[in-house]
Amino acid sequence: MRVHVVSDVHGNVAALAKAGDGADALVCLGDLLLFIDYADHGRGIMGELFGAEAVRRFVELRTARRFEEARAWSRGLWDGLGDASGRVQQAVRGQYAKLFAAFPTPTYVTYGNVDLPALWPEFARAGVTVLDGAAVELDGWRFGFVGGGLRTPMRTPYEIADEDYAAKVAAVGPVDVLCCHIPPALPELTYDVVARRFERGSEAVLDAIADCRPRYVLFGHVHQPLQRRRRIGRTECINVGHFRGTGRPFVLDLP
Repeated sequence: MRVHVVSDVHGNVAALAKAGDGADALVCLGDLLLFIDYADHGRGIMGELFGAEAVRRFVELRTARRFEEARAWSRGLWDGLGDASGRVQQAVRGQYAKLFAAFPTPTYVTYGNVDLPALWPEFARAGVTVLDGAAVELDGWRFGFVGGGLRTPMRTPYEIADEDYAAKVAAVGPVDVLCCHIPPALPELTYDVVARRFERGSEAVLDAIADCRPRYVLFGHVHQPLQRRRRIGRTECINVGHFRGTGRPFVLDLP
């Protein structure tokens, strides 16, 4: 069986529609939405609502880790936008409609830290299975899924407490392949060499590796990692890549 795995889609609908070509199943590790395009500030939900210059300033503040100033800047933008909540919901739903329609059958998907899980039931359909803190069997291999991210100063939409994340990892139990949005908490897997900062990784995933020894741990989240792969005992930890940037899925061939 051949499984294609993607993460950090961030609005790349055209590539997502081809991501399952030649595969028996597609696995998606979340971050479907494109709120901010760091390469083209005029794109994404914020770019479309406020323009490239406003987003450029927001990105500049966040990159400098001036998070309080960034939040104050963004609040000013939202306060000046009539019916901000309604317009954001409309933009998010528009992206999700296109993205979920692009998923092949079967697809198994979990949430990223910039996703809005409450909206997913509107778009999930037959052949697209949403999993979080749960597992599924593919060709005799048990795949476990843990979505979302941990809390950070960035305050992205789906960040949860460490204990809640750990509870989801525990609920998955022993698996052959552990599919997460965020990596295990190892410096070489969590450091982004372009952003020049450490993203948050999961200690609970590290504990699961020690306790359950899965064959693979697959994840994304860190777009330009210092290392893409790291072996821990029998477990191969693999960053499947920044799909918005590459347009290419990671290929996992099950023996």
